[in-house]
Amino acid sequence: MSAGTKAKPKVKIMPLEDRVVIMPADEAESMRGGLYIPDTAKEKPTQGEVIAVGPGRIEKGERVKMDLAVGDKVIYGKYSGTPFTVEGDEVIIIKASDVLAKVG
Repeated sequence: MSAGTKAKPKVKIMPLEDRVVIMPADEAESMRGGLYIPDTAKEKPTQGEVIAVGPGRIEKGERVKMDLAVGDKVIYGKYSGTPFTVEGDEVIIIKASDVLAKVG
């Protein structure tokens, strides 16, 4: 696998309401004191790129516009969202309110 970024899945995912689909960022492989850390021992990523955005929630009969857009780099809670596999790549479907911040 190359050290570059992951390609976006080709399957069209359309999240509902105020949900977003995030492609988690790859964590660099770590060597601690000459020891390789296996995938099962690595922590879950907390950063990623938004690849799909829902239309927003409805509040008092009005659609509330989303603060996030496709391409935004975000930080989210470690155990937030629902992991889902699309064409071999794992994405996370998460509520916009569980996104902690935009990066850059």
